[in-house]
Amino acid sequence: MGFDKFDKRIDLNGLKNDLAEAEKNNTSFEKVPYGQYEVSIEKMELAESKKGDPMFTCWFRIVSGDYKDRLIFWNQLLVQGFQLHIINNFLRSLDTGIDIKFDSFTQYNQLILDVTEKIDSDCTEFALEYGQTSKGFDTFNIVEIFDNPL
Repeated sequence: MGFDKFDKRIDLNGLKNDLAEAEKNNTSFEKVPYGQYEVSIEKMELAESKKGDPMFTCWFRIVSGDYKDRLIFWNQLLVQGFQLHIINNFLRSLDTGIDIKFDSFTQYNQLILDVTEKIDSDCTEFALEYGQTSKGFDTFNIVEIFDNPL
């Protein structure tokens, strides 16, 4: 197997920076316990799952408390209507003023990028209720929004 395809496909500098940060912070990969956290959204995008399906990805960075600087990861497949409904409700809960709707994956990708840009430009942080359903699926609910003007 030729690994050069990964060298071409993956941002190696970004990966090296992530590695250096993990080593510096002695990052543990134990899952953050369920609870309420003040978070920023570090990354939010439409991605591709290992099976090649469309997937929403969101990284929440905890900004205070015992788990400060730890990440909570959310990956949600987008192959069924209820899955898109979950993400639409989440995007609406961020209260960016952007009209949240799904027309196509190309349009949805741009929508997610626009929401992310709005959150970044406003330096918005959130109270995230991170939990689990009775069937064992993780839940991510925004319960409060904190605007942090520069």
